[in-house]
Amino acid sequence: MNTKLRIIFAGTPEFSVAPLQTLIDSEHEIIAVYTQPDRPAGRGRKLTASPVKKLAEQENIPVFQPLSLKGEDEQNTIADLEADLMIVVAYGLILPQAVLDAPKMGCLNIHASLLPRWRGAAPIQRAIESGDAQTGVTIMQMDAGLDTGDMLHKVYTDINPDDSAQTLHDRLSTLGCEALMATIEGLIENRITAEKQNEAEVTYAEKLSKDEALINWSEPADRIIRKIQAFNPWPVAFTQFKDKPLRIWQARNLNDEEQQSLNSESSPGKVVAVNKDGMFVAAGDKTICIQQLQPAGKKAMNAYDFAQSRNLQGHRF
Repeated sequence: MNTKLRIIFAGTPEFSVAPLQTLIDSEHEIIAVYTQPDRPAGRGRKLTASPVKKLAEQENIPVFQPLSLKGEDEQNTIADLEADLMIVVAYGLILPQAVLDAPKMGCLNIHASLLPRWRGAAPIQRAIESGDAQTGVTIMQMDAGLDTGDMLHKVYTDINPDDSAQTLHDRLSTLGCEALMATIEGLIENRITAEKQNEAEVTYAEKLSKDEALINWSEPADRIIRKIQAFNPWPVAFTQFKDKPLRIWQARNLNDEEQQSLNSESSPGKVVAVNKDGMFVAAGDKTICIQQLQPAGKKAMNAYDFAQSRNLQGHRF
């Protein structure tokens, strides 16, 4: 097999940019990029190109932005490209069987979890929220199902206690690039063995919503901390303050000595202490330290400054 492949790349958000750049820098030829149509963004709701489109245009790669791939014309366009391989990374459109079958080597997907755990839209966030100790990237041969294809390659990483969805996203993006190139090389050299997913181990990573970002202070401290980390940078966990959302960007658990020094009998949501480390708020079982927050209509700020200027000790969220 020719070691220089003709590749179609399909992706949309920031997570897709690093793999595309890696392929551009490789010996392979990127013959086309598929990405979502331009969407309104920002306060002016101006039509904005996806991060993937911006990179493709910089590199003078032809860009296609169909609303759907179900039409015969779109499917013929892909077939006429005569690609060896299609790489799909958070593209956002369903690939019909005709598209999956068009490239000689099929379609590969970079999925940000250790499949079959966390199929679906938000694998990074759900792994953190659920308290998983480890996650990773799976390179999958795509089929017609939702993240159901055979697994070709996996890489692993621990989820650190201070990981947010953003830091884990960035790490997995880098790992995904390395895993993708290793998989392509393995396919060219015919030394990849596909592995079926165990359906008994499947979990689904449901899409995030703003509604679920509201903090319930009666929940255990660990669960609240994980929600804050999982929902950073979007939709951002929040509590209510003076009938407006107060976004919580960063918080931490306390060590045993800190925990013992505070009143553990406080009701959930009560501000039990304020010092230069942050604002200490009682949860369902323990107390947490909020370090960075964002009042409605303002920029993110130090939690100590916010609480100190408003004399919040004793306040209950």
